[in-house]
Amino acid sequence: MTEHVDEVERAARLLQEDLGRSGTHIIHERALETAARMLGHHDRDTDTALDVPSKPWMRGAVPILRIHDEEAAREFYVDHLGCSIEWEHRFAPGMPLYARLRRDELVIDLSGHEGDGTPGSVLWVEVGDVHRLHEELSRSPHPRTPPEIDLEAPGGPTMTIVDPFTNVIRFCRPEE
Repeated sequence: MTEHVDEVERAARLLQEDLGRSGTHIIHERALETAARMLGHHDRDTDTALDVPSKPWMRGAVPILRIHDEEAAREFYVDHLGCSIEWEHRFAPGMPLYARLRRDELVIDLSGHEGDGTPGSVLWVEVGDVHRLHEELSRSPHPRTPPEIDLEAPGGPTMTIVDPFTNVIRFCRPEE
């Protein structure tokens, strides 16, 4: 992807986060269009069409974690881990939630739909400073997941936490 497309993505996420803090929520597509115009691009689709890559490209995978309780999921992922909700979807009123969460470059989808994800899945997440994250999470501990750091873990110091649905998240600062 070209630099300006990444720039538009970052600006759109910031726009959504800032508006969300003031109680205004917009879908990601609208945030992308607005961010593209604010950054001087004709529109997001036109500029993206001009950036046809010379070969297929892939982005990082977005894991889908199964949830069974929306309130517990929000308490854990938003209140405790500090993720923001990018968007939410239901096929119809009363249907299970499907939501995309983000914190920095970490993107996770949560789904209440049977068949999406498997409880007990494991995510490995690279972090810039596992000790600072440990300090942050320790200030508002979650009853199910007191974070501890394993200094001897393969790959580098690792903090493992478990969400309310038995999904395991390993935050690691890889050794150089």
